[in-house]
Order: sequence, then structure tokens, then C-alpha cells
Amino acid sequence: MQTRSIPGHNHVAPVRVVELFATDLQAPVCRLPLAVASVSAGFPSPADDYLEGALDLNQYLIKHPAATFFVRVAGDSMIEAGIHDGDLLLVDRSLEAADGRVVIAVINGELLVKRARTMGERLFLLPENPAYEPIEVREEMDFELWGVVTYVIHSL
Repeated sequence: MQTRSIPGHNHVAPVRVVELFATDLQAPVCRLPLAVASVSAGFPSPADDYLEGALDLNQYLIKHPAATFFVRVAGDSMIEAGIHDGDLLLVDRSLEAADGRVVIAVINGELLVKRARTMGERLFLLPENPAYEPIEVREEMDFELWGVVTYVIHSL
């Protein structure tokens, strides 16, 4: 796999993956009905039962199929970002891991999901749960950036 990094932090590490799902570019397309009307999250509105057409979730969610994969979350360090234990994350390896993006990274062989923050020349991986400490990526760490999280999938 191609290694991507945040400018100033170009390290490569061995990777241990627990559960990873690759994009199947040959999979059949599954189009589902798409309603024209939006759903009100505030006051109720009269329902329109008109369908706009069909929606293919792969086409809607995946912009770079060859660079996209799913990974399952284990833990609650990103709970305040709306990422829960057991969620599936859609990760795009072709996107730039700009400051503030939620990323998948590997540090010393451990796969992590955190928010990337740069402060000057320093890189931090921040949890979105006050029970966890930020991680400063230092030169002596084996570090690899795997990609940028673009969507979270979880049940209600």
C-alpha cells in the first residue's frame, strides 16, 4: 500500500490490522429509492411520497474506489466525534490528511482513529473523549498515516 503522511511527518511502520474491508470494484450496483423530500429534524412537515429516483450508496459515498476501504472501530476514544464502538468507517487513502481531519493512523503497530492536529512542526493525534490523552507523534515512533475518514456508519 502507498504511504501517505502529514507534511513534516513521513514515517513508515509495520501494520497490524484487526478487521479491514476492501472495496470490491466488481461488486454489483445496488440502487435504492431516494425520496425527493427532505426529512425535518425539527418541526414536522407534511410528508411527500414522491421518489426522486435511485441512489447507489457506493457512487454517493465512494469518490475514489481504488483508494477506499472500510475499517471497524473498537473503543470509545472518538465518541464526541460521533464515532462509536463497532461503527464502520469509510476511509479514503487518496485524500490529504489536512489539519483537523479524522484519520486512520498506525503508531508502533497499533491502528488508531483520531483527529490530526498540527501545532507548528509538531503533529498530534487527538481523541474526542476527555478520558483519553492526546498522542504526540515523535520521531522515535513508527508512524504511518493510512487515510482520511470520510463517513461513519452505525445503527441507531
